Amino acid sequence: MKTTYLRPVLDLEATGAKIKTIMKQKGVTPRQLQLILGFPYVQTIYNWFGKNLPTIDNFVVLSQILGVTIEDLIVTRMVETEVDISEGVEAISA
Repeated sequence: MKTTYLRPVLDLEATGAKIKTIMKQKGVTPRQLQLILGFPYVQTIYNWFGKNLPTIDNFVVLSQILGVTIEDLIVTRMVETEVDISEGVEAISA
């Protein structure tokens, strides 16, 4: 028996665009973030604009620097996942 579930996934490009937009609104440059976070290369920050996401600890710092919540920075989208629940069903006991 198959069941379809909706689950949220992080939207890499939309999250990167949102980080970039909020940084511009707040007047924070990639170079400033690089120095604050102690990264050797500013490219690390530019990669957040759609290639990679910050780690959770960097999201915490980024949200505080920008004066927003982590949830304000992250964009999710819903995807359908089909699961065959007749295979590998295990009982969970308390």
